[in-house]
Amino acid sequence: MTTDDAPLTLTEPSAAARLALLEAQSHDLSPYEALTLALQQATAGTGALGGFVHLRSDADAGMRLVAAGGLPDRVTQEWAHLSADRDTTPARTLRDGSLHWAAVRGARSGCRAMVSVPLPGADGRLGVLTLLLWQAQAPDAHQRSFLTAVARWMAGRLGRRPYAVLGGALRAARMTELTSALAEAVTAADVVDTVARHVLGPFGADGLVIQAIENDRMHVVGSVGYSQDFLDRHLEGVPTGSNVLVAEVLRLRRPLLVESTQEFVRRFPGLRALTHPDKNAWAFLPLIASGRDIGCCVVSFALPRTFSDEERSLLAALGGLVGQALERARLYDAEHDRAQSLQRGLLPRSLPSLPAATAAARYLPASEGAAVGGDWYDLIALSADRVAMVVGDVMGHGIAEAATMGRLRTAVRTLADLELPPEEVLIHLNDLVEELGEDSYATCLYAVFDPVGRICTFCRAGHPPPVVVHSDGSVHHPEPAANPPLGAARPPFDTGAVRLPEESVLVFFTDGLVRSANGDSDDGVDRLTRAVRDAVARTGYFAPGRPADAGERLDELCGLITDTMTDDRPRAVDDAALFLVHTRAAAPGDVASWRLPADPRAAAEARRHVRRQLAQWGLDELEATAEMVVSELVGNAIRHAKGPVSLRLLRSRSLVCEVYDGSLTTPRIRRAAQTDENGRGLYLVSALSRRWGARYMDDGKCIWAEQDLAPEGASRL
Repeated sequence: MTTDDAPLTLTEPSAAARLALLEAQSHDLSPYEALTLALQQATAGTGALGGFVHLRSDADAGMRLVAAGGLPDRVTQEWAHLSADRDTTPARTLRDGSLHWAAVRGARSGCRAMVSVPLPGADGRLGVLTLLLWQAQAPDAHQRSFLTAVARWMAGRLGRRPYAVLGGALRAARMTELTSALAEAVTAADVVDTVARHVLGPFGADGLVIQAIENDRMHVVGSVGYSQDFLDRHLEGVPTGSNVLVAEVLRLRRPLLVESTQEFVRRFPGLRALTHPDKNAWAFLPLIASGRDIGCCVVSFALPRTFSDEERSLLAALGGLVGQALERARLYDAEHDRAQSLQRGLLPRSLPSLPAATAAARYLPASEGAAVGGDWYDLIALSADRVAMVVGDVMGHGIAEAATMGRLRTAVRTLADLELPPEEVLIHLNDLVEELGEDSYATCLYAVFDPVGRICTFCRAGHPPPVVVHSDGSVHHPEPAANPPLGAARPPFDTGAVRLPEESVLVFFTDGLVRSANGDSDDGVDRLTRAVRDAVARTGYFAPGRPADAGERLDELCGLITDTMTDDRPRAVDDAALFLVHTRAAAPGDVASWRLPADPRAAAEARRHVRRQLAQWGLDELEATAEMVVSELVGNAIRHAKGPVSLRLLRSRSLVCEVYDGSLTTPRIRRAAQTDENGRGLYLVSALSRRWGARYMDDGKCIWAEQDLAPEGASRL
């Protein structure tokens, strides 16, 4: 016993008033209610952190927890069953009938001392009242008198064998709570946690294993009080038929109760390895749902014990409750896994590193128990090193929303290949969402960055705008015009544009990342802005001499921002996506352009420009093919379109040849007959180029073609 000269002080109201309150309630409370009220008064009167009441068990020589207050479940579970011969403060009090106080070191509950007083009975001590104290101060005489009086009042409200009645009433009450809690359990992990919280304490158990049958093998769904090594070596993946104990439980379809290690070894000699050294009694419960055997629940005890008829009935009911809850949870888990697999399969497996853009992203699923959502993102290469950046969110959760997300992402890629401007892309997406039904909606932001002009054009439908980080670390919030979400919008869509610096980082996100618990997104955007600014400063992202691998640097930046924004993700109710794009402007020396005359001289002049520019870039090996491609494109523009006509060359990972004219007619390859003198121009362009195409502006179109650079030419970039 440890003593301390600094006494505890009773809080107001006085001890006499608290005892008078208990006496006034003597005839109006059940035994359990009386214990709970007395525990509350004792805790408040001493300023304790909390406390618990143990009663001597009829089934063994120990004590069982029957009431607790002010303490988390993990603490009460540790005190669910106490052996009377252990060297603990409550056990010493039960043995000698004296008040005991002791300092406590390293307790997870935060207490620094413990005091226990006996509950006196006519035939011996009935149990013990224990309080956990926040200061290591011994109670003085006045304090001791108060606690002794409270304990005496408790004992007066109990019968000669209180645990037989009160323990059963407590367990029945906790079983009612368990039924409600299991009805709210969503995942299999929720089921395990719920059973642990509502069963172990009332039954004085300290171990739990729930196993499910999958492909004729037993798989551990969750456990409490067992090491992972023990589970892996003895329980995980064991064939159902090879475990005679489980086979018998499932055959009989009723609980199998083993009251000691000796009984276990006698009944199942071949399973001695399953007798965990810290477990000495077991309750094996069959889990049955919809008439099928789905698994087994094992509740274990530290000490040997007997089971009363009332306990046997409760355990049988427990097996039925857990079986039904586990079956529902496994069906949910299976659907959730399918939806997540579908969503992961529809999101980009990797993001490309393009001449004008490098990207990194994080997809953040909602908290466990929530269905998957439809958040998505993508980076798409366009012609002339332009890039399309898209982020979106399908409203709702589940497989249908994940599938809708996949349809939208596929549609965006198709529309991007057609080189449509952002507003037209969203018009087509809006039509697609409307076709899905009146209750289908999605938000989307589609942006196109042109590295030559450094112009980024945005169009957004119900989606938050991005955050732009400049190379000096400053943060800019562009506000492109807002449009309603897809499915609720009516074209036309408004767009906006911003001129970016030579290097910048665009931070795209979905609202699940910034929405707070009360649904407010403004505070979340401010928090994201601070997180971005801090992460850029911490990493020295734009500092001179930074590592050359932009992808690794951007991924590190993405991770830091995500860590800051996900401090409370365990409470998140929506999926979220963070999508970073590092943009780079084209070097002025890599772009050359010329105006051409709108007459037959244009083709010859274009060839001269090509020869001189390729010689300047050291790409003479491409001269012949580039001349032919440019000659055909310019010739077509002169013959079939209208001026003005211009030529632009772009040196990047490939050589891009672009011819601009003032016509909106669409060029098409046609099959020329052997006697035709014309019609083979675009066929030659296609044969000599890696890819080619056309894009349209307000005042005309551009026909472009790309040629691969030779390795030596590419190495100079």
